[in-house]
Amino acid sequence: MAAEQERIVWKAVGGEPIEQDLEVAVIDQDGAHPLVCPCRRIADGWVVAATRRRIDIRPTHWRPWQAEEHSPPQ
Repeated sequence: MAAEQERIVWKAVGGEPIEQDLEVAVIDQDGAHPLVCPCRRIADGWVVAATRRRIDIRPTHWRPWQAEEHSPPQ
């Protein structure tokens, strides 16, 4: 149950782990706007986890990436 609750909670950017797959989002008055692919925080920015391609984003929140929740239907 604790792992499920951990998944639900968005954390403010600032203490995110480096080099770990994360779901990132901008949260505003309209709700959460998450990116559709896992990202990783690096020393000087963000990259797409699968390609290591640098992306210009300024997310407000993050949580651990849960691959099973983002898998396409079979």
